[in-house]
Amino acid sequence: MKLAVVLFNLGGPESLEDVEPFLRNLFSDPAIVTLPWIFRLPLARLIAKRRGPVARAIYAQIGGGSPIRRETEAQARALEQILGREGLEARAFVAMRASAPDSNDAARAVADWKPDRIVLLPLYPQFSTTTSASSLDAWRKAAAMQKLRVPVSRVCCYPWDAGFVAAQAKLVTDAFGARKSGVSYRVLFSAHGLPKRIVARGDPYAWQVERSADAIVSAMAEKPEDWRVSYQSRVGPLQWLEPATDSEICRAGAEGKGLIIVPIAFVSEHSETLVELDLDYGKLARAHGVPDYIRVATVSVQGGFIEGLAQLVLKAAAGNGAVTCGEGRICPANQTRCGFDRGAK
Repeated sequence: MKLAVVLFNLGGPESLEDVEPFLRNLFSDPAIVTLPWIFRLPLARLIAKRRGPVARAIYAQIGGGSPIRRETEAQARALEQILGREGLEARAFVAMRASAPDSNDAARAVADWKPDRIVLLPLYPQFSTTTSASSLDAWRKAAAMQKLRVPVSRVCCYPWDAGFVAAQAKLVTDAFGARKSGVSYRVLFSAHGLPKRIVARGDPYAWQVERSADAIVSAMAEKPEDWRVSYQSRVGPLQWLEPATDSEICRAGAEGKGLIIVPIAFVSEHSETLVELDLDYGKLARAHGVPDYIRVATVSVQGGFIEGLAQLVLKAAAGNGAVTCGEGRICPANQTRCGFDRGAK
């Protein structure tokens, strides 16, 4: 069987010239800006123009572009190797939501390869309407344009998948080895934020992030006594999920706590880890007297993580619907925008 695996990720600009197009694509997404297109598209252009200089300065700090594409491609190649060892003729294709290669590029490449089956795999462990669902909608439109009529199944989410949890727990444990003697530490699981109104509508993201943190702590041989979840990357005047990561950093400084920061919702390095967590929040921690600040790496191509993804892909390829890290739908009933309910394809 020829198996095509389509990896969904957000994407990022690869050069400073790509910054404004990336921002336009990002804020044109109806899952991000919930306005009719006649208002959304001009607003996206305006936001991109105004935020462009600031964003370019951010990316200039990490070499002039985001590494997310090459990291995602490395994950794709690692996944192909594991699936090949399982006896499959598998090829992984990258579909970024807001930069190249996008879903249209991926769908053309998949159509040219002529697979027998397609599995859709979000590189978002926790489902959200703003990430996985948005990528899924873009893929469906692109696949329809290419007249892809082969069986399709998908991985919905994997917030407590054994491979993801083990890989993340190992990285946190490794970070414990860098602790300073005499410093009391708090582990802060930092996830990308969402406006509270999106969560209030039944988006399961925050619930799943909390379950991921619970699972990682439970998997650790040396369990942190002091840990909590926080949310980063607030934009605009809306009320966002709390507590905010920057507020928690200030709090840790006031309490004399060292911090071990875990990017729990990001599986590859990009501006929100390399700039926001490393540079901006590192500076904030020093300014507020945090005695030690350790940032844990993303799971990237950690063997356990990629092996876990491969097992999820195999599980999806054996059926015709959506799969999760559980037996079917994992979200409670009040999470009305659960990704498992979005249909098989």
